[in-house]
Amino acid sequence: MTRGAGLEGSKIGKKKLSIFLYLLLVIIAVPIVIYLFVGSASLGKVKSLEEVEPRDVAIVFGAGLTRSGAATAILKDRVETGVQLYFTGKVQKILMTGDNRFENYNEPQAMKDYALGLGVPEEDIVLDYAGRRTYDSCYRAREIFQVKTAILVTQQFHMSRALYLCDTLGLDAVGVAANNREYRQSSYIIWNMREFLARNVALKDIILRPIPVLGEIEPIILEEL
Repeated sequence: MTRGAGLEGSKIGKKKLSIFLYLLLVIIAVPIVIYLFVGSASLGKVKSLEEVEPRDVAIVFGAGLTRSGAATAILKDRVETGVQLYFTGKVQKILMTGDNRFENYNEPQAMKDYALGLGVPEEDIVLDYAGRRTYDSCYRAREIFQVKTAILVTQQFHMSRALYLCDTLGLDAVGVAANNREYRQSSYIIWNMREFLARNVALKDIILRPIPVLGEIEPIILEEL
């Protein structure tokens, strides 16, 4: 092999390495940019329970059940916050949205049972049994339940994605975070790791607009104030 051929091979090798490093940087950077972009949806839109202005409906998102089928601690916090919004006159109705794909797994019913125990009248609780994902919940709130303005109720780590999805799907929303207690540090780490991927999926959903499980329109009837 001549000296010139060796130098040429070295240049090609360096060029390939540069391309590889560039592609690696893009692969790493793009998801981070999307994560931050979706996260920016909550800027200025997360209010305290005291300062949030009244809106039509509180949307309380599902968050898992215990083995017995009862609400988990994180879900109880969300329901309690929704109930506080109701009793302080911030909303007229509470839309509880969650997963009910299986007969023995019914998030909306568990949420309703807990809210009834806290004194909310049954007629002011609306259940969405097909809120399998946050995207589905926001889509159905607008299309099925005809919600126009809402206060979203979830924990801070999930709030940005919920606001981004509802806003881009045409629902005017603000958020009140249900950070009512301290959770284990390991839980925060797991939730935020999942949220990193979920925010990237959220952007994909907004671009592709998949149609979730729908059905007959069930508009939430509000009192004339």
